Parts: sequence; structure tokens; C-alpha cells
Amino acid sequence: MKCPHCQAENRKGAEFCGTCGQPLRRELVCPGCGHTNPPGNSFCDKCGHALVEQAPPNQSPESKSESAYIKVEKLLKLMVDKHASDLHLKVSSPPVLRIDGVLVPQDDLPPLTAPDIESAFKQVTTDDQKIAFARERCLDIACSVSGLARFRLNILQQRGTLCLAFRLVPFKIPSIEELELPQICKELVMKPRGLILVTGPSGSGKSTTLAAMISHLNENEKRNVITIEDPIEFLYPDKKCLIAQLELGNDTKSFAAALPHTLRHDPNVIVIGEMRDLDTISTAITAAETGHLILGTLHTIDAVQSVARLVDMFPNGQQQQIRLQLSQVIEAVLSQRLVTRSEGGQIAAVEIMIANNVIRRLIREDEAFEIPANIEMSIKEGMQTLDQALADLVRRNTVTIEEAMMKSSNPRRLSELLHHCEESRVR
Repeated sequence: MKCPHCQAENRKGAEFCGTCGQPLRRELVCPGCGHTNPPGNSFCDKCGHALVEQAPPNQSPESKSESAYIKVEKLLKLMVDKHASDLHLKVSSPPVLRIDGVLVPQDDLPPLTAPDIESAFKQVTTDDQKIAFARERCLDIACSVSGLARFRLNILQQRGTLCLAFRLVPFKIPSIEELELPQICKELVMKPRGLILVTGPSGSGKSTTLAAMISHLNENEKRNVITIEDPIEFLYPDKKCLIAQLELGNDTKSFAAALPHTLRHDPNVIVIGEMRDLDTISTAITAAETGHLILGTLHTIDAVQSVARLVDMFPNGQQQQIRLQLSQVIEAVLSQRLVTRSEGGQIAAVEIMIANNVIRRLIREDEAFEIPANIEMSIKEGMQTLDQALADLVRRNTVTIEEAMMKSSNPRRLSELLHHCEESRVR
């Protein structure tokens, strides 16, 4: 096959020229508006419609897609083999893995070209997803590789080129024991009603913690569980629970649109992937009031910020009423951060707030700033601050003092806790 750009001869079925790297493709006519686009375009320059290219003679579209897909699969296999949490694909850079929280460029691989990224994009998206990306210029989806794992994928456009970020989602849901999460997670997910929040920065393992809790419920109680996710990450088999999973885009338009309908589906438990808007939060609180167990995530760093985020979503005139409702339905806030183990790998340090009578009063009376002090004094009730969790990990030689200090919101308080632990050990 002759390259239309440099005239070099290439092997039959090749997608890109081995000499100049340009795509071996003809101009593409947009099926939407009829505009002629240059070779290599994924979307129409005029209307943004996804472009579908005709396969070369003697080559079926399936064989072409399969050939390109193998390249993506190899990178995803490399990601799994190296125990990476994320894979980043960006033009002019080699593939980059995030291992134990650190970005590690794969310098033994060549820098990626725009055609490389577009080829990867085409293999992990459907025609409908391509059209959605052409319209929004960003996309959140999930995909699976048989026998390997599932992956959450975010696609962005930057400086006119595509940028892909894969997040590993294992087929097997890790247990609470395997993740070394606090055992109180088991008790919380078995509650018959109320609101439980799992919070933390992006990439802190919130989805994995939530999945481990749902898996524990699935193995021990008969409940009707409905999840609303963007996108669906972990897949739950029906064990003791009946579990339905809704995905934004494919199954519903939004969290706010899905939640009222799920309440008519006889649920015991509703899992909200992200409580990101007023309508979702309002409906979730109402659902918790009417006898459902609601589990959701927030991008907040601690219990105080979580309470403030929920209340501040409402107009000033409604905030006192929301504080009253929230104080009645909240059961717990688990706020976590991933820290690097001394011997490699990561573990979650978890702040635990359990809604006892004092906590409920502080929320109701707009005195949430006093919650940390109450958490610190309530260890016997299963509570702990983030600094107490970090101090415990240091005491067990699971993480280094330096790592704990770096992840602490209050290094001075953590230093005091560590000093107190050392004095107790000496005695």
C-alpha cells in the first residue's frame, strides 16, 4: 500500500505509514453534512459528526479494528502487570503509568503520535460514544478486556489532540479485609436506613471502598440494591442481594433524573456514585428520611467539609431546615486518603465520623467546626480523625513518618500524637 503523503510502500493492511507515520487513508466524507475531511480526522471539521472510514479492499472493518485494538490491549496488560492504578496516553509522550501514586513514564516505549491516540480512541468507544465526544469534547466511559480487568476511561481534547486516562477496576472486588479498611465499615453498610458518605480527593479509592462495603452486604443480607454510576465501574453479581446498576448516558440522563425513579423500584439500598448537585442531595436526604439506606461519595477531605458541602448547596433560607434533616439521617462520614506503604503499595488512612447524639447536635446547631474534637475523643465508639489513623499506621510500621506527615492536614497535631505514642511505648 502506497502512502499518499510520502509515496513509500507499506505492507498490505497497514494503517499508518512506516516511513512518515501519516495515516494511509483517503479523504473522508462526513455522513452528516457531506463535508470532505482530510485523512486521519476522527470528527468532521465542519459539523463535528463522527467519521466512519471505509475499510481498504480485502480487509474487513472487523480485522482492522482488531489489529488496532491489540495495541491498546498490550498497554492495558502492561498496566495490570506493573500494578499501576492509571495509564495516561498523550501525544508526544510515551505511555505513563501511575504506580503507588507516582507517575512513571515508560521510556522504553516510543512517544505517541496523534494517529496512535486516535486509533486507541476508536477501539475503546462505540459510534454513539464517538458522537457524544464530538458534541461535548470530553467523555467518561468504562470498558473491559476479557480475562484482564475493567477500566474507567476519561477522554479529553487538549491543544487539538486527544488525551486518554485509564483507571484500573479489577473484576474481583477486594474485600474489606484485603483493603485493610476499618472493621466498622461492615457494621455501617448493614444499617437499615440513613445516609453514609465516603469522601476524599479524586483518586483516593472512594469507589473501591464503597464496592467493598456493597460486596460485604451482598454476601450477608437480602436487600434490593440500586446503584447509579458515571460510569459503572465494579460489576456486582447477585448473591444474597438483588443488585441493579444504572449508568449515566446508557441507562439514565443524570443522577437527579434517576433517583426519583429508583425510589419507585422497591429499593432497600441506593448507591449514588457522586452527590454533585442540589436536586440529587435533596432527594437523597428525603430518601434516607423515608427508610432507605443511601450511600454516596463526595470530593471533600473530611467530615466538617462534607457537612458544609451538603448544607451550602441549598439557598440560605433553606439551610437551617437542611441541617435539621441532615442531623436526623446522617449515620457516618468516612473520609480517606491513600498513603504509600513502607514496603510498596498503598493503603487508605480513614477518618471515621459516627453520628452520635453530640455529632447530631453539632450539625443541627451549625457548630460543625467542633466535630473534629468530638471525633478525637470518641475512639471507643469507633471514631478516629485522619491524624489518628495516620499515627496508627506509623505505629504499626505500615507507613513512614515522612509519608504520614505529607498526607496530614495538621502535621503539628500528628506530631503530638506520634510523640504520645512513643511515650506510651517507653512506659
